[in-house]
Amino acid sequence: MQKYEELLVSLRKVIRAIDLYSKKLNKETGLTSPQLIVLHEIAAKDGMMVKDIAENINLSSATVTSILDRLESRNLVVRERSSIDKRKVGLHLTESGTNTIQDAPTPLQEHFINRFEKLEEWEQTQMLSTMQRIAKMMDADDIDASPLLEVGQIHNLLQS
Repeated sequence: MQKYEELLVSLRKVIRAIDLYSKKLNKETGLTSPQLIVLHEIAAKDGMMVKDIAENINLSSATVTSILDRLESRNLVVRERSSIDKRKVGLHLTESGTNTIQDAPTPLQEHFINRFEKLEEWEQTQMLSTMQRIAKMMDADDIDASPLLEVGQIHNLLQS
Protein backbone atom coordinates (compact mmCIF):
# COMPACT_ATOMS: atom_id res chain seq x y z
CA MET A 1 0.00 0.00 0.00
CA GLN A 2 1.33 3.46 -0.92
CA LYS A 3 1.99 5.93 1.90
CA TYR A 4 -0.69 8.30 0.61
CA GLU A 5 -3.16 5.41 0.66
CA GLU A 6 -2.23 4.62 4.26
CA LEU A 7 -2.74 8.28 5.16
CA LEU A 8 -6.13 8.37 3.43
CA VAL A 9 -7.16 5.19 5.27
CA SER A 10 -6.12 6.79 8.57
CA LEU A 11 -8.13 9.93 7.74
CA ARG A 12 -11.13 7.79 6.86
CA LYS A 13 -10.78 5.94 10.18
CA VAL A 14 -10.85 9.26 12.06
CA ILE A 15 -13.94 10.38 10.15
CA ARG A 16 -15.59 7.00 10.73
CA ALA A 17 -14.75 7.04 14.48
CA ILE A 18 -16.37 10.47 14.81
CA ASP A 19 -19.42 9.31 12.87
CA LEU A 20 -19.84 6.12 14.94
CA TYR A 21 -19.44 8.03 18.19
CA SER A 22 -21.99 10.62 17.07
CA LYS A 23 -24.49 7.88 16.27
CA LYS A 24 -23.83 6.17 19.63
CA LEU A 25 -24.30 9.45 21.50
CA ASN A 26 -27.52 10.20 19.63
CA LYS A 27 -28.87 6.70 20.24
CA GLU A 28 -28.05 6.76 23.97
CA THR A 29 -29.09 10.34 24.76
CA GLY A 30 -30.95 11.71 21.76
CA LEU A 31 -28.38 14.52 21.71
CA THR A 32 -25.72 15.66 19.28
CA SER A 33 -22.19 16.40 20.50
CA PRO A 34 -22.74 20.18 20.26
CA GLN A 35 -25.92 19.87 22.33
CA LEU A 36 -24.10 17.84 24.98
CA ILE A 37 -21.23 20.33 25.05
CA VAL A 38 -23.66 23.23 25.53
CA LEU A 39 -25.27 21.35 28.42
CA HIS A 40 -21.83 20.80 29.98
CA GLU A 41 -21.02 24.51 29.63
CA ILE A 42 -24.22 25.48 31.44
CA ALA A 43 -23.56 22.87 34.13
CA ALA A 44 -20.07 24.29 34.65
CA LYS A 45 -21.38 27.82 35.19
CA ASP A 46 -25.05 28.10 36.01
CA GLY A 47 -26.62 31.28 34.71
CA MET A 48 -24.13 31.91 31.93
CA MET A 49 -25.24 33.75 28.82
CA VAL A 50 -25.36 32.65 25.18
CA LYS A 51 -22.41 34.82 24.15
CA ASP A 52 -20.24 33.25 26.87
CA ILE A 53 -21.04 29.74 25.69
CA ALA A 54 -20.44 30.76 22.08
CA GLU A 55 -17.01 32.14 22.97
CA ASN A 56 -16.08 29.10 25.07
CA ILE A 57 -16.90 26.54 22.39
CA ASN A 58 -16.09 28.60 19.28
CA LEU A 59 -19.56 28.65 17.76
CA SER A 60 -21.61 31.66 16.73
CA SER A 61 -24.22 33.00 19.13
CA ALA A 62 -26.86 32.21 16.50
CA THR A 63 -25.78 28.56 16.40
CA VAL A 64 -25.77 28.30 20.19
CA THR A 65 -29.21 29.91 20.28
CA SER A 66 -30.51 27.28 17.84
CA ILE A 67 -29.01 24.52 19.98
CA LEU A 68 -30.61 26.06 23.07
CA ASP A 69 -34.00 26.24 21.35
CA ARG A 70 -33.88 22.47 20.86
CA LEU A 71 -32.62 21.82 24.40
CA GLU A 72 -35.32 24.07 25.84
CA SER A 73 -38.04 22.32 23.81
CA ARG A 74 -36.87 19.05 25.38
CA ASN A 75 -37.04 20.60 28.86
CA LEU A 76 -33.29 20.26 29.44
CA VAL A 77 -32.56 23.99 29.74
CA VAL A 78 -34.44 27.08 30.86
CA ARG A 79 -33.74 30.69 30.01
CA GLU A 80 -34.25 33.23 32.77
CA ARG A 81 -34.22 36.98 32.21
CA SER A 82 -32.24 38.91 34.82
CA SER A 83 -34.34 40.96 37.21
CA ILE A 84 -31.50 43.49 37.44
CA ASP A 85 -30.68 43.87 33.74
CA LYS A 86 -33.55 42.82 31.47
CA ARG A 87 -31.17 42.55 28.49
CA LYS A 88 -29.37 39.59 30.11
CA VAL A 89 -30.77 36.08 29.90
CA GLY A 90 -29.15 33.42 32.07
CA LEU A 91 -29.18 29.74 31.18
CA HIS A 92 -29.92 27.01 33.68
CA LEU A 93 -30.17 23.24 33.50
CA THR A 94 -33.43 21.65 34.50
CA GLU A 95 -33.40 18.54 36.65
CA SER A 96 -33.83 16.55 33.45
CA GLY A 97 -30.86 18.38 31.90
CA THR A 98 -28.68 17.58 34.90
CA ASN A 99 -29.68 13.90 34.75
CA THR A 100 -29.00 13.81 31.02
CA ILE A 101 -25.41 14.98 31.31
CA GLN A 102 -24.74 12.73 34.29
CA ASP A 103 -25.87 9.71 32.28
CA ALA A 104 -24.32 10.76 28.96
CA PRO A 105 -21.01 9.42 27.67
CA THR A 106 -18.03 11.75 27.71
CA PRO A 107 -17.82 13.89 24.56
CA LEU A 108 -15.35 12.39 22.08
CA GLN A 109 -13.16 15.48 22.10
CA GLU A 110 -12.60 15.08 25.85
CA HIS A 111 -11.08 11.62 25.24
CA PHE A 112 -8.92 13.13 22.53
CA ILE A 113 -7.85 16.12 24.64
CA ASN A 114 -6.92 13.89 27.59
CA ARG A 115 -4.70 11.75 25.39
CA PHE A 116 -3.29 14.70 23.44
CA GLU A 117 -2.27 16.51 26.63
CA LYS A 118 -0.29 13.44 27.74
CA LEU A 119 1.93 13.74 24.66
CA GLU A 120 5.26 15.52 24.86
CA GLU A 121 5.19 19.17 23.76
CA TRP A 122 7.16 18.37 20.58
CA GLU A 123 4.67 15.60 19.69
CA GLN A 124 1.74 17.99 20.13
CA THR A 125 3.44 20.58 17.93
CA GLN A 126 4.30 17.99 15.28
CA MET A 127 0.74 16.63 15.25
CA LEU A 128 -0.76 20.13 14.98
CA SER A 129 1.59 21.05 12.15
CA THR A 130 0.83 17.83 10.28
CA MET A 131 -2.94 18.26 10.58
CA GLN A 132 -2.72 21.89 9.49
CA ARG A 133 -0.73 20.78 6.45
CA ILE A 134 -3.30 18.07 5.65
CA ALA A 135 -6.11 20.64 5.90
CA LYS A 136 -4.21 22.88 3.49
CA MET A 137 -3.57 20.00 1.07
CA MET A 138 -7.30 19.24 1.06
CA ASP A 139 -8.16 22.92 0.44
CA ALA A 140 -9.81 22.95 3.85
CA ASP A 141 -7.57 25.39 5.68
CA ASP A 142 -10.01 28.27 5.13
CA ILE A 143 -13.11 26.34 6.19
CA ASP A 144 -14.60 27.72 9.40
CA ALA A 145 -14.67 24.94 11.98
CA SER A 146 -15.07 24.68 15.71
CA PRO A 147 -13.21 22.18 17.89
CA LEU A 148 -16.31 19.97 18.15
CA LEU A 149 -15.78 16.46 16.86
CA GLU A 150 -18.95 15.93 14.88
CA VAL A 151 -19.67 14.86 11.33
CA GLY A 152 -21.81 16.97 9.01
CA GLN A 153 -22.70 20.61 8.79
CA ILE A 154 -23.85 22.32 11.95
CA HIS A 155 -27.38 22.96 10.67
CA ASN A 156 -27.77 19.18 10.20
CA LEU A 157 -26.46 18.58 13.72
CA LEU A 158 -29.06 20.83 15.20
CA GLN A 159 -31.87 18.73 13.78
CA SER A 160 -31.17 15.84 16.21
